[in-house]
Amino acid sequence: MSPDHPPGLDLDRLRGLLDRERPGLVTGALSGRLIEGGRSNLTYAVTDDTAQWVVRRPPLGHVLATAHDMKREHRVISALHPTNVPVPKPILLCEDDEVLGAPFYVMEFVEGTPYRTADDLAPLGADRTRGAVLELVDTLVELHAVDPAEVGLADFGRPEGFLDRQLRRWGKQLDASRNRDLAGVEELHAALGRHLPTSPSPAVVHGDYRLDNVLIGTEGGVDKIKAILDWEMSTLGDPLTDLGLLVMYSIPLDLPNSPISTTASAPGHPTPAELIERYAARSGRDVSSVAWYTAFAWFKLAVILEGIHYRYTLGQTVGRGFDRIGELVPVFIEHGLTTLQEG
Repeated sequence: MSPDHPPGLDLDRLRGLLDRERPGLVTGALSGRLIEGGRSNLTYAVTDDTAQWVVRRPPLGHVLATAHDMKREHRVISALHPTNVPVPKPILLCEDDEVLGAPFYVMEFVEGTPYRTADDLAPLGADRTRGAVLELVDTLVELHAVDPAEVGLADFGRPEGFLDRQLRRWGKQLDASRNRDLAGVEELHAALGRHLPTSPSPAVVHGDYRLDNVLIGTEGGVDKIKAILDWEMSTLGDPLTDLGLLVMYSIPLDLPNSPISTTASAPGHPTPAELIERYAARSGRDVSSVAWYTAFAWFKLAVILEGIHYRYTLGQTVGRGFDRIGELVPVFIEHGLTTLQEG
């Protein structure tokens, strides 16, 4: 770790806050580093050389639009921490912009590995990979089994009309972030709207549930999910949206330099059908409409990737690989259409 202050993290002010609010927690000078790989919010690892913590804050220069995310993330992990759902222990929420320039929260540092690619999973081997992905399903069942009212999350979202709002939201997002024709995208959006399923009882929804958003560590010689991360899209809603996304990420795509997780290509990774069957058996939920939820996941990813491509065409992206994302969007649209047609 560097003793320098990473951008967006004033360690002196953070130390002052922790000393006031959690006296005795910090026992030495703080140092910190930015943890790479976050989707939008910034994540830092901070240590006093005795203990470690994690700080989450909104992106630099983007405070107003995402300031509420910190409170929501802190609220949901605080509510879930006493349950069987593995989340980091929350330490502190700070809504005072004077400390770091934006609201933020501090949580415990959890040892574990996020597996983002098939190559990352290779050292585990086929059996351990299979076990890890099956536990990913079991942990999702645990999350969806939580009674929102019992953990103080009864008002965490608006479950009524959830799918319709989601579909309209992502449709508007597409319209606002593209400058070209995309064959089939209106057809996919319209078909999803025509076949909107009836949602089951609402649950706490993660919103971006996949293997690289959990930390896996070894406990007693067994791989265990130690923590679910990145709760910025969590809400109360239709739990099968989480399942559909997980199924989508479990379909291997032969795309070099894929912009999304490639863990599905790893030896031992269970098939989508196995994941669906396991979720149904363990949750008791009707999953007969899972094709719709999977197609919706393909649509959402197409919209997200098109937004990245749109910003690339405007010269607003920095880094390598953005030039190829535009040509991948039609692949996701086609998968969405095929998934709906084949049911």
